[in-house]
Amino acid sequence: MSEDLFGGLVGAPTTSAGPGVGGSLADAVRPGESSRHLPLAVRMRPQTLDEIVGQQHLLGPGSPLRRLASGEPMSVFLWGPPGVGKTTIASVVSRQTDSRFVEISAVTAGVKEVRAVLDQARRDLGAGRQTVLFVDEVHRFSKTQQDVLLPAVENRLVTLIAATTENPSFSVISPLLSRSLLLTLKPLTDDDISGLIDRALGSDRGLGGTRELEPEARAAILRLAGGDARRALTYLEESAAGAAALDATAITTDIVEAAVDKAAIRYDRDGDQHYDVISAFIKSIRGSDVQAALHYLARMIAAGEDPRFIARRLVILASEDIGLADPTALTTAVAAADAVAFIGMPEGRINLAHAVIALALAPKSNSVVTAIDAALADVHAGKIGLVPPHLRDAHYPGAKAYGHGKGYQYAHDHPHGIAAQQYLPDELVDARYYSPTDHGSEAALAARLARIEELLGRH
Repeated sequence: MSEDLFGGLVGAPTTSAGPGVGGSLADAVRPGESSRHLPLAVRMRPQTLDEIVGQQHLLGPGSPLRRLASGEPMSVFLWGPPGVGKTTIASVVSRQTDSRFVEISAVTAGVKEVRAVLDQARRDLGAGRQTVLFVDEVHRFSKTQQDVLLPAVENRLVTLIAATTENPSFSVISPLLSRSLLLTLKPLTDDDISGLIDRALGSDRGLGGTRELEPEARAAILRLAGGDARRALTYLEESAAGAAALDATAITTDIVEAAVDKAAIRYDRDGDQHYDVISAFIKSIRGSDVQAALHYLARMIAAGEDPRFIARRLVILASEDIGLADPTALTTAVAAADAVAFIGMPEGRINLAHAVIALALAPKSNSVVTAIDAALADVHAGKIGLVPPHLRDAHYPGAKAYGHGKGYQYAHDHPHGIAAQQYLPDELVDARYYSPTDHGSEAALAARLARIEELLGRH
């Protein structure tokens, strides 16, 4: 199961127990109720839109979220990093519209579960009650699962609030996206999270004023939280427990560091951070910055990225960005990929680093990819032509009657092993695809190519 801001647990479909009561764990928490057994992040989940920290660009008068919370029928996609309030917004909307709240996770729910939720929503609508359907990690839904949601959104059978950490343009079918509003949630600032910490320290739902947070300790929590409100509250709660164990009122930096094993790396291997970090990784190697390349490699390894994925990207890069400027680059990348598959992690990190350093420091050339792409462009444009008769297969009976193979010159019978004859179709006789650079080993190939062209009579 997964979580969003302030700890709403997401798993199998959950529904409200009564009017205005959401189905997540946080929605069961009411002022005055005993909730000390619940995590601090759950207890501090906002009850109204006004309690939400950050996202002020979405909370102004007349904004889509205000209209949604007032009961205006619409469906929205909430796109943003973890811990910025996606589940919280859905829960608050459900509470303020007195709707039945159903929460499902795209990780665990299949088409059968989605259909069951929609069937119940249809029955509830017939009885006069609207349903807010919150789909967490909607980017994990298959096209078939998304297709099931489409009629419900079109007919406003449910108010769909779908959360994703991944750009919906790449992961959500366009018919569903075009019938919904896309709202982008911004990362929380340190001021946003600091205000939330103050609220948790003083609120009866939080620590009730029983602990003080020293400035240096606050700075440590903000740094470790990395913009994630849920993480900040979790660290605060653990630190408060550590202070209590020491019978101390003040939470110090030492207590925070003892409570938190290490900073969580802001990297979602299935979301935008996945694409941003791998992009920076490839561009750093292409740009020959070995220090940056190793940094992004370390981030991916520490975040649990599949090492085979990293290795595959290195194999591609070896031909795309280095190519014949260093013919050993592809061999190194393939060897690293084989080594990772053979020995696994954590030792495989050494093989990956070996390849990354070698590829980052290698001379660069993109002549291989430009050459094949130029050749493919001609083929796709219909510039194909017939194979010259002297190059056609002359081994089958009757081939000679068609002139196949007539006049063919065997390369090994000529000086330098090069026979001056036409190899390209007539339509492409002047085509030039491969243009070597003067980088690294390719400089020698450039000189060799010039001599070959001369021997082929192309000058």
